Amino acid sequence: MRWIGVVRILVIVCTLLSTWYFAEKIFVSKWEARSLRYIFGSWSCKSAWCDSWPVSGPDETEVKEEKSQKKNENKCGNDKECPPNYFAFKILSGAANVVGPSICLEGTTLMSSVKNNIGRGLNIALVNASTTELLKTGHFDMYSGDVKLVQDFLEPMKEGTLILMASFDDPATKLDEKTREMLTSYGSSFAKKLGFRDSWTFVGGKGLKNKSPFEQHLKNDKETNKYDGWPEVLEISGCIPKKME
Repeated sequence: MRWIGVVRILVIVCTLLSTWYFAEKIFVSKWEARSLRYIFGSWSCKSAWCDSWPVSGPDETEVKEEKSQKKNENKCGNDKECPPNYFAFKILSGAANVVGPSICLEGTTLMSSVKNNIGRGLNIALVNASTTELLKTGHFDMYSGDVKLVQDFLEPMKEGTLILMASFDDPATKLDEKTREMLTSYGSSFAKKLGFRDSWTFVGGKGLKNKSPFEQHLKNDKETNKYDGWPEVLEISGCIPKKME
């Protein structure tokens, strides 16, 4: 009878050992899986405040949507918000002779096809550099128009006036030396080089002492043109410093 008691004890001991072994394996497996998700998850946390974030990090689609929403909230749809005492702007040149240009300042579209105030050639908006008040807009045909109209439009400007410009189709055929010199005096680096069907965007100012950092120019070149006979659209955006009174 003693051997029966010994067998019972051995069975109990084996059962306890088996239970402990499988319980440990399950616990370790779960802990390792959680640790691997933390190390290789899409969100990298290296400071204490990260403890509240999900182990696997935010969904990639949600991150893209959040960035897109933030971009749409910025004035003129710019990537970054401008600091105080700066004006947000965005200018797009025309696409070939089909899609017109657009000029936006501080979240307000100054010129566009929708506003029906653009045309072939040079599209120009004049703005008070202290208040962003729109003074006037104009578009001037530089293929078959009169360049003197451009001069008459620009010459009465007062110092402290912002000049925002965008090309459409052909901005240069009728440009003469006097007009090119005027545009250069407003801070342009490319006015003297502007040619037939070039793409051009520019922000300058009356009384500007240095070259403007807000300018793009792309030559009409049949070897590199994106469109048949025209270069690609140019987009320029950023923050213009306010003129302090």
